[in-house]
Amino acid sequence: MFASLRVRNYRLFFSGQVISNIGTWMQRIAQDWLVFELSGNNPLALGIAVALQFTPTVLLSLWAGVLADRVDKRKLCIFIQSGIGLQALVLGMLNVTGIVALWQVYVLCFILGIFSALDVPARQSFVAEMVGRKQIPNAVALNSSVFNMARIVGPAIAGFAITWVGTGWMFLANAVSTLAVITGLLLMNPDKLFRGPAVVRAKGQLREGLAYVRGRSDLVTVMVLVFFVSTFGITFFTSLAIVAGNVFGTQADGYGLLSTLLAVGTFTGSLMAARRGVKGKPRVRLLLVAAFGLGAVEFVAAFMPTYFAFGIALIPLGFATITFLNTANSLVQTAVSPEMRGRVMGLYVLVLIGGNPIGGPMVGWMADVFGGRSPFVIGGAISAIAALVCAVVLARRGGVLQPNRIAGLRVLFSSGRATAAAPPRRAA
Repeated sequence: MFASLRVRNYRLFFSGQVISNIGTWMQRIAQDWLVFELSGNNPLALGIAVALQFTPTVLLSLWAGVLADRVDKRKLCIFIQSGIGLQALVLGMLNVTGIVALWQVYVLCFILGIFSALDVPARQSFVAEMVGRKQIPNAVALNSSVFNMARIVGPAIAGFAITWVGTGWMFLANAVSTLAVITGLLLMNPDKLFRGPAVVRAKGQLREGLAYVRGRSDLVTVMVLVFFVSTFGITFFTSLAIVAGNVFGTQADGYGLLSTLLAVGTFTGSLMAARRGVKGKPRVRLLLVAAFGLGAVEFVAAFMPTYFAFGIALIPLGFATITFLNTANSLVQTAVSPEMRGRVMGLYVLVLIGGNPIGGPMVGWMADVFGGRSPFVIGGAISAIAALVCAVVLARRGGVLQPNRIAGLRVLFSSGRATAAAPPRRAA
């Protein structure tokens, strides 16, 4: 389960992530609650904040993937983490001094979004450089386990700490926590990294990456499924604050507890993914089952009558969510050539997060018009339907012909394991 931790560079990265991700989740809870307070509990304002934070992903993630292929990923990650820490420091100081305004939060959300758009393709593709190709599924799952352990600890701390000292100190704590990641990156041995071929700066590299994906129908299908599930289904990280405050009438601690219960499921799912990651390649069938399960559980959770019942339903929802995300990430990373990994991951991040500028305001609008439970009802239904449609498409194709694809799609009717297909003959 912890095979990747044998690699020293990855251990340093992993240790820094443990601390930094707790701070990240403390800031996420504090930011949502601060916007909620400054706007008078307006769900639409929360949706706007989410849209501003994720809009840069739409604008920059493809170029961020190109940048990740061109430059030293370790140095790029150090620069990005420094910017994230500075953003948290500024927002914390504005909040603690009592001069923070909603428009300032919006501006800083957009700035954080810029750094996040650069961060995810660089960090995701850097994982492969730290551990090598064979360990990618296990390392991706361990990253996810850290992220989701922090999702348990961070919201629990933030939910109660906000009621004692306010939201400002959560931002300052996150600013300090970024130093752990920067320190780990600085202590790494660059000579021990599994670097791919150097990509020299040239014109048309972005188009080259898009053409690479367009010629891979397996990648296109996975990314279409990821887009629909992430845009319409995985919106509960935003809508939880609305459900906690407007449906069940709780305060920040009630919101923090719901986030923690969701994280119990995601943490358990990420540990199971780490265990699967050392046994073989990721499975296409698991991706489809997880997407359908996510949608079904989310739909059912919307009708839970009490706060306690709703919170318990979040545990299997978190399990299905992280299983889906980890499987999709591993399938994409293990299916691409190293010199294309940054650009492909840039596109993957675009379809994964790029829908949030749509999903954020959509969640706020639905909650305002149809009630706080409606994002769960609609998002769950769309996710389940998308999984069924993609399953039918993959089943009809039965397999693929081009090399290095997520092959063996006929596994829907057999073992369910993705294996390499025989490459076709090509002209010189």
